[in-house]
Amino acid sequence: MFKKYKKQQVGILSFLVKYFYKFESFFYNVKNINYPKVKPAIFALWHAHQCMLYANEDRENLNVMISNSNDGDIIAAATEFMGIKTIRGSHNRKGASATLAMLEKLEQGESAAITIDGPRGPKYVVKEGVINIAKISQVPIVPMVWYSPSKLLLKFKTWDEFNFPFLGPKIIAVYGEPIYVPEDLTKDDVEFYRKKLEDELHNLYKYAQENYNDLIKK
Repeated sequence: MFKKYKKQQVGILSFLVKYFYKFESFFYNVKNINYPKVKPAIFALWHAHQCMLYANEDRENLNVMISNSNDGDIIAAATEFMGIKTIRGSHNRKGASATLAMLEKLEQGESAAITIDGPRGPKYVVKEGVINIAKISQVPIVPMVWYSPSKLLLKFKTWDEFNFPFLGPKIIAVYGEPIYVPEDLTKDDVEFYRKKLEDELHNLYKYAQENYNDLIKK
């Protein structure tokens, strides 16, 4: 989204985005449904839903992996404003240092959040990185989605259809049951758990859509 901007322009945009988030935080209105009791956890969410991390009840112990890019610089500024820690890099083979840093945080008992179809998509397709991190760390994956029928949950024309809550729409954040990944995975097992997580995220979103009115009243 911001790749064409130069470093100075990215700095200005980061400043503006951070203080826009500060303004929006006064209106943030998200209700957690089935928030997990396990800790630490690896929260798995679509790239489009990353603003829902503000609903996390333990943000000071939450670490998010954000790419080393212009987009990432701007997202990191807003993320850190929300009180969430950032790890810069990627969980693919080129981002080994970032993956190691995240594994270290998990070992220390802190949680992590991974946008599992980022940073470039394809959207709604889970990548293997989160499965491998769960395998090595032996920390469960908690799938999470958010939903609101309100038009104030804006959807941008980006590759991920990025969601942004404007002026406090009533939103539900729905968490799935923890997914425990065994240490002794084969290649076929990795694909099984990758698909399991992907299906669970789709099912959670459908559940949120179909039950929004009842869930928001609880």
